Amino acid sequence: MSRPGYILLCFFVFSFTASIATPVYAYLDPGTGSMILQGIIAGIAMISMSFKIWWYKLTSVFKKSKKTDQEIDEPPESAENK
Repeated sequence: MSRPGYILLCFFVFSFTASIATPVYAYLDPGTGSMILQGIIAGIAMISMSFKIWWYKLTSVFKKSKKTDQEIDEPPESAENK
């Protein structure tokens, strides 16, 4: 059986068993919602900062420096030497 077919079969099996399962009476206190919201905000911040760092590293490869290494090593020429 191919991988997509196997995943689809598992999805249907688990969906069917979930529909005949007994109900679960769970309690979520008000703090749980704020924890979930905090996790979502932290995830968005993490992804945006990772993208920003990756973007600066990528663009630094293509930027030219203002001075080459040779220009930095040579002393500036004065007007008297010309």
